[in-house]
Parts: sequence; structure tokens; C-alpha cells
Amino acid sequence: MCNRPVGLHHDSQAMNARDFSARVPPGGYQWWYVDAMSDDGRYGLTIIAFVGSVFSPYYAAARRRAPGRADPQDFCSVNVALYGDCRRWAMTERGVGALRRSAHELAIGPSRLHWEGDALVIDLDEVSTPLPQRLRGQVRVQSPVLSRNAFALDAEGRHLWSPIAPCARVSVQLDQPSLNWQGDGYLDSNAGETSLEEAFVRWHWSRASLHGGDTAVLYDVMRRDASSASLALRFDADGGFSTFDPPPEQTLPTTMWRVDRATRSEHASPQAQTLEDTPFYARSMVRTQLLGESVGSMHESLDLDRFRSRWVQTLLPFRMPRRSGTRVCAAL
Repeated sequence: MCNRPVGLHHDSQAMNARDFSARVPPGGYQWWYVDAMSDDGRYGLTIIAFVGSVFSPYYAAARRRAPGRADPQDFCSVNVALYGDCRRWAMTERGVGALRRSAHELAIGPSRLHWEGDALVIDLDEVSTPLPQRLRGQVRVQSPVLSRNAFALDAEGRHLWSPIAPCARVSVQLDQPSLNWQGDGYLDSNAGETSLEEAFVRWHWSRASLHGGDTAVLYDVMRRDASSASLALRFDADGGFSTFDPPPEQTLPTTMWRVDRATRSEHASPQAQTLEDTPFYARSMVRTQLLGESVGSMHESLDLDRFRSRWVQTLLPFRMPRRSGTRVCAAL
């Protein structure tokens, strides 16, 4: 097994992750990801807007039927997860007829993302699963500086990660459920020319707010060609970043679905609180030590061999319904 580094990518077109109108190739994807935790520690959220939903069983089936020809614009969704006293989870997939996008706006069904200057404003109007409850309101992501850097996660530069606003402030004003809070947040974008499972076996990712307003991001990827890579970056509020030596890998307890988790920590026993536990993916809050600080990290572990297995593909439609016109499809 060899280790190939994650590299800074210098293609100016690929780096413009703020442009919602950028072309997504057949079989490819782009997503915009936001997470935040409230200042009092009581609430959290993640939002992911997908063009070419990488976790869609419908998109996976379309790629199997027509390799290299499946239209990512026909498999779009806005995934919202709320944590705390009012937990919600929503991810309704929609076709190309429900997609509207320009350089400054992305609308998927009744929800939309748009830029107001350097602020990303997200107007949400979704319905949660499995218990249908309305999820409606606005989330605002503000950062003093927006980055145009992009990093290649694979050796060929076909899968890019762009940390648009790693040191952000997020304000949440929801009508349903009734929530109003602010906290430190994070915004990035990933884009790829092929499916994730074609390029990667698994990855672990985390981001942590450091004292003084900096943000540390860790990426560990296992590629399909058996090479691996580790990335450790420290971002500051002025838009700069520096690398640091990744601390030792520490194993976290597996989830109820037996998803393997790991993180990098200077402390031998990081603690994990599981937020999402699925057959192929886990999201957690991890208490760890980085750069000499005790920090809370938003952490994700992804197992793409699990994702592409037939039994997982069979389960997914019940958590990710697809809306076709006025009808919601609950199964493939």
C-alpha cells in the first residue's frame, strides 16, 4: 500500500466552488456542505445540497444502466439534519424539472441556496422522514473571507474538495420547528467526474473550531487503487492556511451498524457521540486533541464498499424518497 498526498489543485475553473451553474459531467456530482453547532452547545445542524446525489440509490441504478451517461441534474436533493431537542432529518430527491440554477442561486424543489454578497443564504422548505414533519426556515452562513482553494483527493485530480468558508458564523432562524440560534460553522464543496465508490473505498473527515477562531480539518482517504492519503490543514479567519503533521490515527468504537470509525488525535482515547448511524455512513461529535487543544470535532466516516452493496441499496429508498411530479417514490 502506498501513500500519495492530497494536493492543492490549481485549475481556476475547478476552484470556483461558489458558482452554482458549473457543469457537472454525466455520472459525476457536486455538493455544498454546511455544518454548525450553537454557541451554547445545545443544537447542531448539517445541510448538504446535491447535484448528482452521491448517496442516491436511484442515481446509482441509473449509472449501472447507462455508464457514463446518467444525468446528475436528474438526481438532486437537499439533505437537512437537525440535532438537539428538535431532531429532524430530511432528504427528498427530485428530478431535473425541480432544479433551477445560475451562478448565484441553486434551487432544488422548494428549497434554495443563494449568495448575498459573501453570505450564503439557505431557504429551507423540506419534509422530514420517517415521521413527516415540516422543516422550514432560513440559515445564513457568513465568513469574512471566502477561499478559492481546491484540493485533489485522488491522484488524477478528478475529485476536488474546496473549503469555501472553513471559519464561518452561522445563524439559524427556523419557523418549523421553532429554533433561533447562532454558532461557529463551516462551508465547503466537493465535486467529482465519477462516482465516489469508483474512486474511493472509504474515508474519515473532521473539522474542529480552535481557540482564537481558526479551524482544523483532517481528511484520511483510502482510494480504490489501494493508495491512501492524509491531509491536516489549519485555516485562519483571514483566508490563509497551513499544513501540520497529522497526529496518530486513533480507532473509535464501531457504530450499531458496524461502521468502522477512526480519527487523528494527540490523545489516545478520543470520545465519540454518534449523531447519524447508517449501514454505510456515520456522523459523530468527537472530543479530541489537536494542536495542543482539546476540541470538539464534527466527524464523518464513509464506507463505500458498504454503500454499493445490494442490501444497502435496497434499504436506502426508505430513508431517501424520490419525488416524481406530485408522487413520492419509496422504492426503486
